[in-house]
Order: sequence, then structure tokens, then C-alpha cells
Amino acid sequence: MLDHLAIQCTDVAASASFYDAVLAPLGGQRVLDFGEAIGYGVPPMPDFWIGRQTTGEGFRESHIAFSAPDRASVRAFFEAATALGAAVLHEPRLWLEYHANYYGAFVRDPDGNNVEAVCHLPE
Repeated sequence: MLDHLAIQCTDVAASASFYDAVLAPLGGQRVLDFGEAIGYGVPPMPDFWIGRQTTGEGFRESHIAFSAPDRASVRAFFEAATALGAAVLHEPRLWLEYHANYYGAFVRDPDGNNVEAVCHLPE
């Protein structure tokens, strides 16, 4: 149902460095780069975009969950994020309150958004 999602960033370069690192273990990469707007995804389709903040004032947190092909990828996402100094919201673990195989990790991106990698498959 979702075709693409775009978020505004206070520092596009810092956010691009973050998303370059944390999306790679999930199979994501830069697909299009217009400088002030960068599209990530699995080629040829960018489905997640970051860009310069152009509207609104202040910050409103977003929660963005990226699919991971396996639990090792969730852990690699988490390791990449923490290596960049991302604040840890939740270390990789099972979230049984969601379902028996919901394995996710949550961190903050450079703008303070809640960013998750999740795998819905058994180990």
C-alpha cells in the first residue's frame, strides 16, 4: 500500500551518512541523489527519501520501520547505528507482545526519529 515515504532533515549530509550505514545491512542503498533529496531503496525503486527541512517549525518524532531479511541483518543494522553514535532505544530482541517472531531493534537517527529494523521470520 505504501509507495514511498519522505522525511525532512535538519542536516541532509549527516542523515545521509546515517542512512547509508544502517540501510546497507538491510539491502538498501542510495538509488537517486539530487543533493538536497536522496532516495533509498532496492534498485531501481527508491521508496524512502530524505531531504532538507523546508516546512514546519520544531521537531515531531516519526517512527520508521525497515524490513530486514533475517535477524542477523537486524543486529548488523543496530551495530552500524551504534557505531555512528546513535542513541539506543531498544537493543535487538524478540517483541512477543507483537507476535512470536517479531525481532526488532530501535535507534534514533540524527534528527531524533525512532528508526527500527524488524524481521518477522524465525531464526
